[in-house]
Amino acid sequence: MAPGRHITDNLDALLEVLPKALELRLVEIDRSDDLLEVILDLGRMPTARFVDRELPLQEHETLPEDIEYVVARIGEFDADNRAGMERTLHRISAIRNRHDRIVGLTCRVGRAVYGTIDIIQDLIGSGKSVLLVGRPGVGKTTMLREAARILAEDKRVVIVDTSNEIAGDGDVPHPAIGRARRMQVRKPNLQHEVMIEAVENHNPEVIVIDEIGRELEAVAARTIAERGVQLIGTAHGNNLENLLLNPTLSDLVGGIESVTLSDEEARRRGTQKTVLERRAAPTFDVLIEIIDRDRLAVQHDVATAVDAMLRGRPLPPEIRSLDDEGEVRIEAAQPASTARTGERGYQRQTAQPSLAPGEANGLPYSPTPPHMPGSPLSPVRVYAYGVARNRLRTAARRLHVPAILVDDPGEAEVIVTLRAYYRRHQKLIADAEARRMPIYVLRSNTAGQMENFLTDLFSLEASPSQGAELDVALQETQQAISAVLNGAHSVDLSPSSSYIRRLQHQLARQANLVSHSYGKEPNRRVRIFRN
Repeated sequence: MAPGRHITDNLDALLEVLPKALELRLVEIDRSDDLLEVILDLGRMPTARFVDRELPLQEHETLPEDIEYVVARIGEFDADNRAGMERTLHRISAIRNRHDRIVGLTCRVGRAVYGTIDIIQDLIGSGKSVLLVGRPGVGKTTMLREAARILAEDKRVVIVDTSNEIAGDGDVPHPAIGRARRMQVRKPNLQHEVMIEAVENHNPEVIVIDEIGRELEAVAARTIAERGVQLIGTAHGNNLENLLLNPTLSDLVGGIESVTLSDEEARRRGTQKTVLERRAAPTFDVLIEIIDRDRLAVQHDVATAVDAMLRGRPLPPEIRSLDDEGEVRIEAAQPASTARTGERGYQRQTAQPSLAPGEANGLPYSPTPPHMPGSPLSPVRVYAYGVARNRLRTAARRLHVPAILVDDPGEAEVIVTLRAYYRRHQKLIADAEARRMPIYVLRSNTAGQMENFLTDLFSLEASPSQGAELDVALQETQQAISAVLNGAHSVDLSPSSSYIRRLQHQLARQANLVSHSYGKEPNRRVRIFRN
């Protein structure tokens, strides 16, 4: 235990409800500080779960009489199959068979650990809404309880205690919540109603909520935040990405929606036309991921963190930890790279990027691994939807890429289609987007469009022999850009390969100019102009 912390667990009260043999065995083991749960399953040996391992408590199997012994000495089970012990924080959860008979019990030790929020007390006291996430058993509820106690010293705090985990069972709340008031929830599926009732009836400055897990609860949390009440809560999820991809709880961090960009904006960003963006302001201002009991990852601005994640440039969190002397150590988040990444991010029509942000040198995202000169390319199965297959095969042969055209979209790794087909959003496109399959959209059935698609798909790089030619072509491009910016209507560049033309188009976009490719191979060239 870290210095400066005090633990109250009332463990004797829990041991007294267990069968005598199990109570004596636990006393004999003498590891009360490390005990997490006692497990009783009908027909199996009872076990005790500690922080580091699980130990059997007796050699013979658990009998129905053992389970009945425990059930008779605790409170009633609620609709969520949880019961408590009055004036303690212990929780007993039941497993029932299909005839509603209890066949298993999980007796979880509840502890009030004073001093657990020293590491984040500045965030809790800032007035901002704070969301705690982390794996089960890592200490979210313990930290939530201590936050309620600290805030209640000078603010009006109301706890919405769905399963009586925060303030314990019974009508009188556990002293660990201090001066905070507790509202119990009659049924778990009514938690959202009690949340709204707390705001409307009891004039709180802070509301504390444990286990936000349903859509109605997420909506209620947003309603509370919009009324100016500080929220301190926990949610099911390990980190920000889990919440963002959870359709039920994503609204807690702003939610995501599919946005169709204009042609010019998509060209400027270097993305496809449909991208994901944050739908609204987050309900919670700060997100804290509990890595373990003495180590946390903090996102101080959830809105900025979500926007960065959707653009493929996730912000590193601030890491906080406690050293052996109980001092808080803060590792400031390193600033994210400012290099342009094409704003790939989470795109509903694409799979997750296979490259880490900043590794693609600004080129559009491709589902294939990056291709280094001289290394073999991996085949990619492509389904052409409305695209001339013969021309696509010819383009693949010309670029020497292993694009395999398949007849069944279910066998494809990538779909390529025309803008007109994509805009109709037919079932095939919708199904592909739902499966997060990469979809490439061409403006027209031209060889140049198909070559650009294949170049992006296979992340083609310049070969060593193109080095000198590339330098000359890029220098010519810069001169053409300067000429257009100085008043020239348009400038035609020298014929070049599809790879070099793609770089020329990127340079033109960076200068806020328009560029198109004209002509047929091998005399195809780029023209740069203002509009």
